[in-house]
Amino acid sequence: PHILDILKEENVKATFFILDYGEGTEYLVKRIVEEGHSIAIHSKSHDYPVCYASPDAYLNGIEDMKAKIKNTTGVETKLIRFPGGSSNTVSRKYSPGIMSTLVRETLQRGYRYYDWNVASGDSGGVHDAEGVYNNVTSGLKQTRSNIVLMHDFSGNHKTMEALPNIIDFAKNNGYSFDRITDKTPMVTQGVQN
Repeated sequence: PHILDILKEENVKATFFILDYGEGTEYLVKRIVEEGHSIAIHSKSHDYPVCYASPDAYLNGIEDMKAKIKNTTGVETKLIRFPGGSSNTVSRKYSPGIMSTLVRETLQRGYRYYDWNVASGDSGGVHDAEGVYNNVTSGLKQTRSNIVLMHDFSGNHKTMEALPNIIDFAKNNGYSFDRITDKTPMVTQGVQN
């Protein structure tokens, strides 16, 4: 809710790639949509041995999430982000070649997948708001669409603290903000499995 509060205060729209959720957090999923953000599917589970056990495990999970999101919000999303990104190699440990299969299959089913080209490092690597801020602001480029990877997990104070300053930096340096839609050109990394 704090991330949504910041985005609302700054009048910035974002895209939330979500995992499975329970009744206790349905209100956040609804709020994402009500406040004009895009809602997208990350996976049903972020547990790599579960989501990447087989192509069917992942594909069934995103179909379940698509139905759940539609039931909760009325929105039928076909936007996805693979856990670890399309270029992850950890999936090889559970199912060799799975990412090549999943990229092909998701596109054939009408999904659009997005990776990122600016990593905040907020899920590991950096330990404070200054590190998140520095990673994002140094990664932005005026010559492209920037998709910034940030995480909104509970207790991620470094992102909550860095986000207003990142928004100020971007606004003061001529960047604009938008949510991902089915018309947004895909930003992808090279598949390595």
